[in-house]
Amino acid sequence: MQNTVKTDQAVVNEVERTKFKRGLATIAKDWRLYVLLIPMLAFLICFKYLPIAGILEGFKWGSYQQSTRYMSQWCGSQWLEYIFVGDGSGEFWRAFRNTFVNSMYGLIIGFPIPIFLALLFSEIKILGYRSVLQVCAYLPHFVSTVVVTTIITLWCTGDNSVSDAPGVIYKLVKSLGWLKGDQRGLLVHPKFFRPIYQISGIWEGAGYGSIVYFAAILAISPTSYEAARIDGASKMQQIRYVTFPGMAPTLTIMLIMRIGHILNIGYEKIILLIGSETTAWETGDVVSTLVYRMTGRGGSAASNVQIIEQMGVVADLFNSLIAMVLVLGANAISRRVSSTSLF
Repeated sequence: MQNTVKTDQAVVNEVERTKFKRGLATIAKDWRLYVLLIPMLAFLICFKYLPIAGILEGFKWGSYQQSTRYMSQWCGSQWLEYIFVGDGSGEFWRAFRNTFVNSMYGLIIGFPIPIFLALLFSEIKILGYRSVLQVCAYLPHFVSTVVVTTIITLWCTGDNSVSDAPGVIYKLVKSLGWLKGDQRGLLVHPKFFRPIYQISGIWEGAGYGSIVYFAAILAISPTSYEAARIDGASKMQQIRYVTFPGMAPTLTIMLIMRIGHILNIGYEKIILLIGSETTAWETGDVVSTLVYRMTGRGGSAASNVQIIEQMGVVADLFNSLIAMVLVLGANAISRRVSSTSLF
């Protein structure tokens, strides 16, 4: 028995001693695959890890010169207090509220629509007809954001516009009696910005987002549907008891990833839609647009620019921390209630 224990220990020691050598042998054997990883690693280092050093600006007095920016003294929670409870708290919390509300609307309304599209595509048995519909649904995703926002702006142009005739959507809303007051267009009114932003986002991304769910549906074995039909299941029952359970892992992973981006709304589309109409910031201003405006409105004074940049860093850092907590929480809940999780 003792000899067996000694032998096992010797094997473990030998494995540990040669671990580095065996790792090098594996890399040498499959070196082509590891070479393909170099561009990805370079991208992650340059654009994901090196910018992390910029977080230090939110906790230092800083300097506008790049060469001395990271050599200045620490200021503690000076900018945190200014953002959360100081003079900048009103603007920040408004942007944070708008970010959360817009993202929740997108999650509640926008997340199920690609699933429904995938279900509809899967029920079309004529391959040519289905392919044409899928291509038409995917195309808006590949249209430039500038083009999309320009089309939306033209459709929402009001009666008082100098250069353009009233838009189609503007005429429709006005005929329904929903528009009162300023006649310059729909994007001037804060109450119309969120519906326009959400509907245009669904139009852009629903078709492209259905690809993953359509692939998950195709991966379900046809014998499961045959067994359901033999048991007398209707089409809705087949979707409920066969399709959705078969899609469950994909739905869980995609939902966790969507929750991780719930506070990550890009500023490009919002900036292009709002333009110079500052009244729409009441419902359109989000954390990313706030950071963008903070880093670009400091004027010519270097000290003002430096202060505004540091406040923008703090706001963006808080946004990222909340997103990380949401991902970890959603993943933990998914792992607890099911066998599917990201990690």
